[in-house]
Amino acid sequence: MSDIPVIDLSKAPGERAAWDQPAWKVYLWAICELLFVTNAWQISSGLRIRVLRAFGAEIGNGVIFRPRTRVKFPWKLHIGDRSWIGEGVWFHNQDHIYIGHDAVISQETFLTTGSHAHRRDMALLTRPIRIEAGVWVTSRCVILGGASIGRNALTKPLTVVSGVIPPNIIVNGPDATPIGVRFAQEAPK
Repeated sequence: MSDIPVIDLSKAPGERAAWDQPAWKVYLWAICELLFVTNAWQISSGLRIRVLRAFGAEIGNGVIFRPRTRVKFPWKLHIGDRSWIGEGVWFHNQDHIYIGHDAVISQETFLTTGSHAHRRDMALLTRPIRIEAGVWVTSRCVILGGASIGRNALTKPLTVVSGVIPPNIIVNGPDATPIGVRFAQEAPK
């Protein structure tokens, strides 16, 4: 086993590759996130959204954004009208995350757009996440970079999504296995 190479992490490319903003802005955001977004005592969804927008987040009208939420880079977050973001959601968005209108991202869900070149040099690799209108991502799901969740789909609690989920499908489990249809189609009259 000693002939299997180990990547020297001291030579791995750094995270700053995803910053795409000046360091002062990233550090200022970290302070504002702590005070106004992650802070469980700050109860105003409206204030939380104003601070996110001030740093470049595109957030539609009527969005509810609960406390204890984390956003890595607000300038890479896009949320449509009337969507709900549950308490403790973590947007680890080193790439863009797009959420359609009237979507729900429930408590403690983790969305991450980043990974690493694990066979090469551990360089940061990013891919965007797309969540369409009407989707419900239930509590404690994990949504990985490159995932795409179709209109009105539903992910059951603790589901891991890494690929494409078709519209109107219910998925469950570590492989996002389809288990049903969310809305039955009405027969034409």
